[in-house]
Amino acid sequence: MRAAVLHGKEQIRVEEVPSSPLKAGEVRVQIEAALTCGTDLKVFKRGYHARMLIPPTVFGHEFAGNICELAPDVTGWRVGERVAVANSAPCGRCFYCGKGQENLCDDLLFLNGAYARSIVVPARIVQKNLLRLKPETAFCDAALVEPLACVVQGVEDTDLRAGQRVLVIGAGPIGLMFVALAQHLGCRVTIAGRGKRRLETAQRLGAELVLDVGEQSGLGDAIPPGSVFDAVIEAVGKPATWEAAARLVRKGGTVNFFGGCPSGTTVSLDTSLVHYSSLTLLASFHHTPRTVRRALEFIEAGVVRSKDFVDGECSLSELPMLFRSMASGNRAVKTLVRVHE
Repeated sequence: MRAAVLHGKEQIRVEEVPSSPLKAGEVRVQIEAALTCGTDLKVFKRGYHARMLIPPTVFGHEFAGNICELAPDVTGWRVGERVAVANSAPCGRCFYCGKGQENLCDDLLFLNGAYARSIVVPARIVQKNLLRLKPETAFCDAALVEPLACVVQGVEDTDLRAGQRVLVIGAGPIGLMFVALAQHLGCRVTIAGRGKRRLETAQRLGAELVLDVGEQSGLGDAIPPGSVFDAVIEAVGKPATWEAAARLVRKGGTVNFFGGCPSGTTVSLDTSLVHYSSLTLLASFHHTPRTVRRALEFIEAGVVRSKDFVDGECSLSELPMLFRSMASGNRAVKTLVRVHE
């Protein structure tokens, strides 16, 4: 089977890899849609992911497809069923799982290998995060389940509600998903970001005000004077943007530091501002089985659609070149990888 294999920093090769026989509880899925992701780009640039990937390894984690093989002991599923699969599953036994915080599970089991013709889904993920699709749900739409589940987690953590004024910083796929969900909830959304196509998408998704940060010296230069935001979502993952987010929210408002900064970086916050403005500062990480299912509900209701996020296609053999282009500043939102070509 042909698959993209990560060998180290900025080293991807498309190779023949063996198809593993199924173990108890496992399911093999023939992949019909695989999408690129910002996390995969970070992994490409870094050459590994401490919690998920040690090279050489197959990678990619946003996908949907058809069940093509079942282990003999698997019940409740059948070959040919159309499914989406989350990229992890919690253990269900640790302290955090017991507190309903499965996204913080001490033993999250991760799944990678979407840039291939098929993938073996481990038993735990089959049990907790294998989702059946409606007949009319497109595979490309369903492949958005995993990133959208993370955004659902962020929306719920921030407690976004109708009528709130929300600033989303960052116009990448995650920022755009925040725009879509916040607008659907009845929020008044402003987005600040870069990239003409991305900002046009934000406007199409319902952002009331779209601010092109461009190459300005600071985010604050792009924000109109007197702007008031009940909540600010940082979806960039840079220390300077985290610091700016805390300055841009109103007194009594909430900031969600959603974008993960590089390991080892720090931020400086004005303690007087945080204290006397009674700010709520939080961060959201990953997803839970419940937010995965909520994400699929949003997708199947048409709130989030692949046509608003997928703006390119490439064959599996072109994937190494695509990631090099992404690393050099290609501002594509998401790319559909044709794994069968």
